[in-house]
Amino acid sequence: MNTFKSYINQVFPDSETAHFVNGRRIMPPFPKEMALATFGMGCFWGVEKRFWGLDGVFCTAVGYAGGSTQNPTYQDVCSGETNHAEVVQIVFNPQLIDYKELIKIFWEAHNPTQGMKQGNDVGTQYRSVIFTHSEMQHQIALETREAYQKKLALSNYPMITTEIAVAFTFYYAELYHQQYLAKNPDGYCGLKGTGVCF
Repeated sequence: MNTFKSYINQVFPDSETAHFVNGRRIMPPFPKEMALATFGMGCFWGVEKRFWGLDGVFCTAVGYAGGSTQNPTYQDVCSGETNHAEVVQIVFNPQLIDYKELIKIFWEAHNPTQGMKQGNDVGTQYRSVIFTHSEMQHQIALETREAYQKKLALSNYPMITTEIAVAFTFYYAELYHQQYLAKNPDGYCGLKGTGVCF
């Protein structure tokens, strides 16, 4: 059975892959002042682009989390049998950008009421998820979900289906998925918000 380390070596043979946009490393170790945020909002290509240019964000990476299969491939996740979601891991400096700013973008940039899909993308991997890395993040996620639900209800949207859970193991997606829309500017992005401000 593959270990996580050997899995990483398969995905990134040099183990030093740099972010295509800003050149920083996308794998740990990260500078000690950094924190992590992990969001799933549908196809991870467009989601990653929403965060990589923000002041205070050190780097971003796309991957899979929340399922039962170890070391999944993209094909595994697309089968619908792993229960993994496509997610973006954001490495950020809390002194420069607050978690609440990141979660505001999360709520506004997609439709969190659609269950196991996002727009035309259908399947468990496209569900709306927040994987939290601290008790503070978990509380903020719960509080902001409740607050945004009230805003959505005023615009006749149904109940939010976003999953909120303590962070699972983050499995890096294959190299060609990383910063995909920077490498392929005309690539597909189905990310759409509700138009309801947080």
